[in-house]
Order: sequence, then structure tokens, then C-alpha cells
Amino acid sequence: MGKQARAIVELNLKDLVKDLTKAYANEWLAFYLYWYMAQTVSGRAYEDIQEFLNKLAKDELEHAQELADLIIKLGGMPIANPMELEKNANAPYMLPPKNSADINRIIRIVTEAEAQAIDVYNKIAKKTLGKDNLTYQLVTHILSEEVEHEEIFENLLER
Repeated sequence: MGKQARAIVELNLKDLVKDLTKAYANEWLAFYLYWYMAQTVSGRAYEDIQEFLNKLAKDELEHAQELADLIIKLGGMPIANPMELEKNANAPYMLPPKNSADINRIIRIVTEAEAQAIDVYNKIAKKTLGKDNLTYQLVTHILSEEVEHEEIFENLLER
């Protein structure tokens, strides 16, 4: 990020990079969880759930990439060691259900993870509103996708 752009950011960049790094770690953990569950899901309607999980995993990976770009622009570095992801995340890694045919449990796990992501991005959006338009725009974009993900899985749970 250039001098002029840094001058208009009215936030402590170190704290902002820390918040974004935590969100970045969350995205990697969500990517892996969704990808893993997509590979192992079985039981009724597993093909539909597998398709949704693969789409979500792809979206979470995209979010991690977008956050990595922003972290670097703000002068930070994304986490390089995958072993550091969980301890730098906002929440611990959620384990998939032992029974890969427990579609309702998979749906509840995804719904809970998406609710946590919504909370994280909402807090960053409030922190950056009117102070850092670049970050605000990115996190509200990601936030809208997380809201969509939560809604998809809440609707599945209601069936």
C-alpha cells in the first residue's frame, strides 16, 4: 500500500493486520473442513451436499486468497506454516462428524462455522467503516458470501 493510501487509513494497521490474519486462518480451516467433508460425505442426498460443500470450499479458498493479498498490501505477511492456522484463528477447528452419513450434523457444523465467520467480518466491517474503504469493501463482499452460505445450509436444515 502506497504512502497516500496509508495516510487515509485511520486505523492502527498492526491491529487491522492482526484481525485480517485471524480471518485468513479461519478461511483456511473452513476450506479444509468443507473440502474434507465433501470428500467423505455419504448417505441420503450426499451428492447434493457434496456439491454444496465443494462450492463452499472453493469460496473459502478464494476468501483466503483475497485476505492474503490485502494483508500484504497493508504491510503484513499471511501465515506460512499450516500448523499455526488454528492457534491464530478466531475459533478452534471444528471436527467433522464421525459418521459421514450424518447429513444433519454436517449441515449444523457448516451453519455454525458460517455464523462465526459472519460475526468476524461484521466486526471488521464496523471497525473499518469510513476509515479504510479498501478493507471495508473486501470484508463486506466476503460477509455477503458468508451470509449466503449460512442461508443455504439453514434452508437445508429446515427440510
